[in-house]
Amino acid sequence: MMTEKELIGKIRTLRQIRPRKDWVVLTKSQILGEEPKVLFFPFFKPAFAGLVAISILFGIFGFAQNSLPGDSLYSIKKITEKSQAVFVSEEELPKYNLEIVSKRLEDLNKIAETNQVKKLAPALNEFEATKVVAKGIVSETIKNKPEAEAIKIAKKVALKLSEINEKEEKVFTSLGIEVEQEINNEPAEKTVIELLVKDARNSSLTEEQEKDLVKIEQLINSENYVEALELYLTSASLNK
Repeated sequence: MMTEKELIGKIRTLRQIRPRKDWVVLTKSQILGEEPKVLFFPFFKPAFAGLVAISILFGIFGFAQNSLPGDSLYSIKKITEKSQAVFVSEEELPKYNLEIVSKRLEDLNKIAETNQVKKLAPALNEFEATKVVAKGIVSETIKNKPEAEAIKIAKKVALKLSEINEKEEKVFTSLGIEVEQEINNEPAEKTVIELLVKDARNSSLTEEQEKDLVKIEQLINSENYVEALELYLTSASLNK
C-alpha cells in the first residue's frame, strides 16, 4: 500500500502538470458555445493572410487593366504600364511607348462607343499627353543612335506611327473632332521618314522606286511628314 507521504508526493506532481493551451481553448469553447480560435497551427495564419493580400492585389491590378480615364483604378493601370517599361530595352522603348498611345486611342474609342461623355475630356488629355511623350522618345532615341541603329529603330516604329495616325483620324471623326496636326506634322514622323528615305537612297533603285522616292521627298519638302510616311509604307516598290 502507498504511504501517506508517497500519496502527498503524487498529488504535488499532478499539480505541476499543465494542460496544452489548444486543449484549454477547445474545452472552453465547447462549454461556453464559442467558436474556437485556430491555435493548433499558428504558423498558417500569417501565410494565409499573405496569400489573401496577394490575391486581392492581383485582383485590383486585373480590374485596373479594364479601367478608363476618369475611373478610380485608372492610375493603377498607368503605374503598371510604367513599371513594365523598366523591362523594355532601349531599342524597343520607342515602339513600346507608341503601343501605349495606341491603347489610349482604344480607351477613347470605348468611351465613344459607350457614350461616356464625362470621361471624354480626361481621355483626350491622356491621349495627347501620352502621344507627346511617346513621339518625343522616338525622336530622341533615333537622334542619339548611330545611323545604322537609328535606321533599324525607324523601320520598327514607322508602321506603328502610321497606324496611330490612321486610328486617331477614325476615332476623332467618330467623336466629331477635327484632327489637328502640330507644327511640322509631328517631329517623330519627320525624323523617321527622313531616315528611311536616306536609307533607300543608299541602295540601288529601280525606276519605279526612284519615282516613288521623288514624290515622298516632295512631301517632306512641303513639311507633310505624315503623308510622306504613309506613302513610303504603301509604296509597293519600296516595300518589296
